[in-house]
Amino acid sequence: MSKGNETNSVAGREWRRWRRELQAYVQLERGLAGNSVASYLQDYDHLARYMSERGVAPEEVGIEELREMLKELNELGIAPTSQRRMIAGWRMFYKMLVVEDVLKANPAELLDLPMRPSHLPDVLTDEDITKIQSTFDLSLPDQYRNNVIVEVLYGCGLRVSELVNLKLSNVYADEQMLQVIGKGEKERWVPINPRALELMLSYVHNVRVHQPLRAGEEKYVFINRLGTRLSRQYVFMFLKQAVADAGIKKKISPHSLRHSFATELVENGADLRAVQEMLGHASLSTTEIYTHLSRETLRNTISAYHPHYAKR
Repeated sequence: MSKGNETNSVAGREWRRWRRELQAYVQLERGLAGNSVASYLQDYDHLARYMSERGVAPEEVGIEELREMLKELNELGIAPTSQRRMIAGWRMFYKMLVVEDVLKANPAELLDLPMRPSHLPDVLTDEDITKIQSTFDLSLPDQYRNNVIVEVLYGCGLRVSELVNLKLSNVYADEQMLQVIGKGEKERWVPINPRALELMLSYVHNVRVHQPLRAGEEKYVFINRLGTRLSRQYVFMFLKQAVADAGIKKKISPHSLRHSFATELVENGADLRAVQEMLGHASLSTTEIYTHLSRETLRNTISAYHPHYAKR
């Protein structure tokens, strides 16, 4: 083995060792679970792979090495939002090294966060939703379920991961509320409108009841043909097909339904902090990214409240 390869191998062992430490840290000390832990470890793996190939051990990484990695991510076309998430993961790792007295300072804290994208996802109108739902054959169990999913995503603003993990015990029909477990295992309460609730309960009591259910999966609301909860990928696929069948040319994903939910609320006068609460955003600035006011709404607002608009 050459000296260069040996150096890389030593660095690689160090990165693998610290990965186990990071997993324990975010699970036990930070109290994170599930998707949050997996996300931090994925961000760590990107960093470890890059640095291992260059023979740089975890405690040897400085601001220049991190900036070089970001430069390469830019050249590869990695989106700014993905870069921001990675930096958050790196900061968590180096925070742990500071806590463990391995380092005196966190080098990732010095990184400038890439700018958030200025573009907004396409918004679906109420008419678009009707067109999408009209593509479903409600006599078929799977398509009846898919119709309900569109109604719930659009009517409640859930993330697709929150929808597929929604349990029967999270549905409070009398109160017309859903108990949603979001990012970082944070709990929030989201109202569900009577139409969406009626469709969901009809699915549970009249359609889902006839499907075989695997042990342990019976607690989830939305079930596939195999009797297990749906995957996020399945929701992406069936929605993409329904949008195409409806003749809608917009670039749509399940997140578009969440964004459309927020947009409808804001354009109809909802308080932004109430929208923030329903979306489960930690920061109001995040909510502002996913809500926008149409030019017509802005013009109507000014004409209604500015005195000079009444002058001729």
